[in-house]
Amino acid sequence: MYTATRLEGDLFVTKSHSVGPVGMGAMLKVKFPAKHVDSALDHYDTMIGEFKKGAWEKSIVRSGKLVEAVLKNLWVSCGNTVPRAKDFKVDHVIRELEKMPAVVAEDALRLTIPRACRFIYDIASNRGARHDPDEIDPNVMDASGAVSLCGWILAEMLRSAQKGLDPAGARDLVSRLTQKTFPNLEEIGDRVYFHVRGINARTAALLRLWHAHPSRVSQQELILHTQRHGFTQANAKVGLARLRRVIDDDGQGNFRLLAPGIAEAEGLMCAGART
Repeated sequence: MYTATRLEGDLFVTKSHSVGPVGMGAMLKVKFPAKHVDSALDHYDTMIGEFKKGAWEKSIVRSGKLVEAVLKNLWVSCGNTVPRAKDFKVDHVIRELEKMPAVVAEDALRLTIPRACRFIYDIASNRGARHDPDEIDPNVMDASGAVSLCGWILAEMLRSAQKGLDPAGARDLVSRLTQKTFPNLEEIGDRVYFHVRGINARTAALLRLWHAHPSRVSQQELILHTQRHGFTQANAKVGLARLRRVIDDDGQGNFRLLAPGIAEAEGLMCAGART
C-alpha cells in the first residue's frame, strides 16, 4: 500500500493523480477544521509530486509537515485549541491525545493515527542522520514508507469523518489513497504517461486502467492514451482487445481492471521503478 494525490483543491488520487478525486477535502471537513484539512492535503499533494520526481528527501520533509497538519486536525477535533506555531510540539500532542478518554474521540483518532504519525515524524526528523557512505542509502525506502503511511492516515481520517454519511464515495477515495504510488509515472493535466521499459500497446492500456482504478475508463480514452505512448490507432485497438481477460466491460464501452490485471500492472510498475 502506498498512495495517491489530490482533489478539486482538496486533494487526492493515488497511484498519483495530481489533483484528484473530487470531494476528499469536503468529506474531511465534515469532521475536521477546514484550515488544517487544506494544509494537510497541500502537503500531501506536494509530497507525492516530489516522490514521483525521485526527490526522496524533499518527499520525506513534506511527510513531516503533513504529520503536523494531521495532528492539528486531530487536536481540534478533540475539542482543543492549536497553540502558536513555536509552541506546537508533535510529541506533546501525541502524548496528550493518548490520554484523552474514549468518550472524547474514537481510538483511531486518539491512538492509531497518532502512533502512525510518530513513526513518520521520526523518519522526517532524522532524515540524513541514517546515511552512511558505506551503507545503502535509506532515503528511497524511507520515502516509500512515509508516502504509503501518509495515504493510510488520510484514508483513516476519511473513514472516521464519513461514518454514516457517504460510504460509497468514501470507499472509492479510500481505495485510491491506499493504492501504490510510483516514481515512473507522470501526469500533465488529465493525461498520464508511464515511463516503463518495454511498454507495448497492451501494457499501455493496462497501466491506464490501473491508474484509474477503481473508476472505469472509456474505450475511446484508452485508445487515445495508447496513441500518446507512440502506438497507432490500429495497434491500440489490438492491444485493448488483448486485455479482455483482465477487464470488466459495463456493456457501454467503459472498462474496469480486474484483480489479475491490477497485480500485473503493479508488477510492471515495480519492475520499471527498479530499472
